[in-house]
Amino acid sequence: NLLMVMSSLFSQVGVTSQKTMKLLPTVGRKATQKVAVADHDGVVTCFGMKKGEAVPVFKSLPGQKISRLELGGALGTPQEKIFVSSGSEVRGYTKKGKQFLTFEANLTESINAMHVLGADLFVCASYIYNHYCDCKDQDYFLSGDKINDVLCLPVETVGRIVPILACQDRVLRVLQVGGEEVLYGTADGKLGLVQITKSGPITSWELDNEKKKGGVLCVDTFDIVGDGVKDILVGRDDGTVEVYGLDSSNEPTLRFENVLSESVTSIQGGCVGKEMYDEVLATTYTGWVSGLTTEPQQMVAGPGDEIKMSRETQGKVAALRAELEQLQVKVLQGREKYQQSSQSSTAVSAVPVFSINDKFTLCQDDASYSLTLEVQTAIDNLLLQSDVPIDLLDVEKNSAVVSFSECDSESNGNFLLATYRCQANTTRLELKVRSIEGQYGTLQAYVTPRLQPKTCQVRQYQIKPLSLHQRTHAIDQERPMNTLRLTGQFSFAEIHSWVVFCLPEVPEKTPAGDSITFYFQNTFLGTQLEATYCKGEANFKSDNISTISILKDVLSKEATKRKINLNTSYEVNEDSVSHTLRMIHPKLEYQLILAKKVQLIDALKELQVHEGNADFLIPEYRSILDESAQLLEEYKKQPAHLERLYGMITDLFIDKFKFKGQNVKTKVSQLLAILNNYELDSLMEFFSEA
Repeated sequence: NLLMVMSSLFSQVGVTSQKTMKLLPTVGRKATQKVAVADHDGVVTCFGMKKGEAVPVFKSLPGQKISRLELGGALGTPQEKIFVSSGSEVRGYTKKGKQFLTFEANLTESINAMHVLGADLFVCASYIYNHYCDCKDQDYFLSGDKINDVLCLPVETVGRIVPILACQDRVLRVLQVGGEEVLYGTADGKLGLVQITKSGPITSWELDNEKKKGGVLCVDTFDIVGDGVKDILVGRDDGTVEVYGLDSSNEPTLRFENVLSESVTSIQGGCVGKEMYDEVLATTYTGWVSGLTTEPQQMVAGPGDEIKMSRETQGKVAALRAELEQLQVKVLQGREKYQQSSQSSTAVSAVPVFSINDKFTLCQDDASYSLTLEVQTAIDNLLLQSDVPIDLLDVEKNSAVVSFSECDSESNGNFLLATYRCQANTTRLELKVRSIEGQYGTLQAYVTPRLQPKTCQVRQYQIKPLSLHQRTHAIDQERPMNTLRLTGQFSFAEIHSWVVFCLPEVPEKTPAGDSITFYFQNTFLGTQLEATYCKGEANFKSDNISTISILKDVLSKEATKRKINLNTSYEVNEDSVSHTLRMIHPKLEYQLILAKKVQLIDALKELQVHEGNADFLIPEYRSILDESAQLLEEYKKQPAHLERLYGMITDLFIDKFKFKGQNVKTKVSQLLAILNNYELDSLMEFFSEA
């Protein structure tokens, strides 16, 4: 295994975006490299290391937030020119800080991805890709979904320019035929390698995120081990830094892992702190630039075999302590100055400005939403408020203390009021919530940092009617499908806006062309949905009749709001109901068994204490005792899971007969009695006979 330790916190800049730190190349492989990093203050900072101290090379003037930083230069020469994107502008600096380029791309939106290749510049803003050569327009592309990143295959091996776009809809769009491998990371934490060939893409390998680590924000390749084969460096949004090596069969193997306290926005391999020793350099959200070094850390044995730090390390620690003391004095002086000025007759209270990095994403593995909030200063507390019923799920990484307030949904519309009180120095919170399809509204997060005077920012997240559905590239057309058809005097843009309102992961921009088809999968049940629509007509197909029912109700309401008359027709496939029940069956059976086991744990523990051991118990009960901790943990992580499944079956029952014009709500009590003594056959019989 690779052994690496934290070498140093080299510097701190302002809040950083993804991919805004690079190492400048050097002549000798083991010579120390300069670091270029850009931040939200619009400042480009370049520094090197000398005797363990950061030595500035240059620092640009502040300006608009910098979204990307790339290195470039003439092909075949060292890539040591620094390019940054800010708004719709690209600036270029020499390695000594002289600005040699200011290029206005004249885009309506800010640049969010950039790549530099010789005289060619590739920039992306939301859905738009532009290619320039010597600052002159060459090519343009309008993507079907938001573009998150762009790169080009190496010209020296491919022989031509091959741009590749990484998009929000989980698609790599290759704008020219290539012949190289592309390494990618996903927002749900997967890591993969795909080969771009003339006949199509070939997946070399893909690592699932089995340990539920954070999403991948940045990747790099560098031979950190020194065996002549490049290793894969990964930075994640939960602060995890990983180094993967490739084994003899070219499969990735985790060689090193370290967890920082903030999300890792940029990662690079190189030599920075000390000659001859390579490092993994990482930049975090709040601007910390730190290194993990391969240099062996000398430890000296003291009296009584007590381990002491080397003199060099002791010197670093002493310098850091002195710097910390100076900062504490400055903070106290600043507070005193503020208190004095705030008490004067002409005082004006200044509200502190702080940045929040937030992400609200649907997790396919457990059909929950992950809400991640990261603040550039310590969080004091977080208030969650929801006007729709949602469940808060347990998150191991979350050390904050949560308390709930009573809600009166009828009088004030609140279904959830929860307060998280954070420990000192907590800058990142991760929460998990699960919604109920058919019930939609808004989740609000009120973030209060440890700042004076007290201030708060509110972030809003939409819970959509079909909130547990996720975009997919294809569906199983052999399943029994129910169909909903809508016609009326609506435009393509209007029907698209209704679909955006109902379903997650649909691009807000109206698609190009006259019609579009989207495919979805329910992450909780595995049922599917096909949506095809154009001006004046929309068709929805699903193997779950409740999905069709929700769409019918919500789309009718949206059309009524806009005073548009909708003609609605539907076809119900009777086989789809038993098909959906069979899909629910394994999940329901598993939860019933889990609940039964958890109910037995306390009684079995009492018996064990009374008898002195558990040898007299049958193997099944001994197994429950042995696994009691895991069973309780799993049960705790999934509150109301059983009730959710009961609710889905009840909705399915009501929706089946609603399309026949029958109201069967009086029979729900009979249905619940059958569920309490659950058997699939008796449940299906009740559905068919009711």
